[in-house]
Amino acid sequence: MEFLKNKLKMKLTNQQKEKLKGVKILITGGAGFIGSNLCEFFLKQNAIVTCLDNFATGHKHNIAHLMSHENFKLIEGDIRDVETCQKAAKGQDYILHQAALGSVPRSINDPITSNDVNVGGFLNMLIAARDQKVKRFTYAASSSTYGDSVSLPKIEEEIGQPLSPYAITKYVNELYAANFKITYDLDTIGLRYFNVFGRKQDPKGAYAAVIPKFVIQFMNHESPTINGDGTFSRDFTYIEDVVKILVSLISKNIQGHQVFNICSNKPISLKKLIKNFNIITGKKAKLHKVTFQKADVIKTHGDNSKINRLVGKK
Repeated sequence: MEFLKNKLKMKLTNQQKEKLKGVKILITGGAGFIGSNLCEFFLKQNAIVTCLDNFATGHKHNIAHLMSHENFKLIEGDIRDVETCQKAAKGQDYILHQAALGSVPRSINDPITSNDVNVGGFLNMLIAARDQKVKRFTYAASSSTYGDSVSLPKIEEEIGQPLSPYAITKYVNELYAANFKITYDLDTIGLRYFNVFGRKQDPKGAYAAVIPKFVIQFMNHESPTINGDGTFSRDFTYIEDVVKILVSLISKNIQGHQVFNICSNKPISLKKLIKNFNIITGKKAKLHKVTFQKADVIKTHGDNSKINRLVGKK
């Protein structure tokens, strides 16, 4: 089953490998789930990687094995600090901005901090990218931007009204990125992630993603907890696919501001997901259902044809 992949198995062309050699890449949120996978992979391709993280949601153990690498540098700092952003961006060829405070519930509970990090910090990084003349600024956008849009699958050109403070911050990111191209000629790319999962994803905490949380619950012989009746579905996207796309984008000459869905185009219901876990583990866990949560989306399903046309489906 695809959900059990546990390591990156990506083959690059010789041309792509040559393109990455010696390239200077800043990965914000580099100790987090997606960021640490990116740091590890780019180092394997002989890129020079700088990781910026304040460890609010990232973990030092995610990058502990990279600390002695000659091409790796850690800057412990906060994107809300302008000077830190300028220091981290200096001399970089590309910025992969993954730093953010994720989670819709977190943003509902504390919209001020989510806005400070996701909007204020984002703007700081854009300004640093502009001032340091970075070639391109690629950032983590979100499928939450589609909001109350009922059309399926989701296509990049059609969005609805945001349903949470988190979704608003991610939409504002896209507006700022587009404006920095118009105003300062900074090339920007937004990647609307759909339910990314995989190795190094934190299963703990109130805002943990559903798949790692399910894994822990199964290991502890607990009934998986879900919102709703189990018919909600998600377009789960494996971390390897995210890495492949980001690596491919480095070798592309992309100008302007563009936004892409990063998704599988294969949604699965939570009820079916639990059934698959039962088959894999040989257990018969039952669902523990809780009340529908505010701003929860019933179904996520993205159309990935736009990104496939650009990087090529493998």
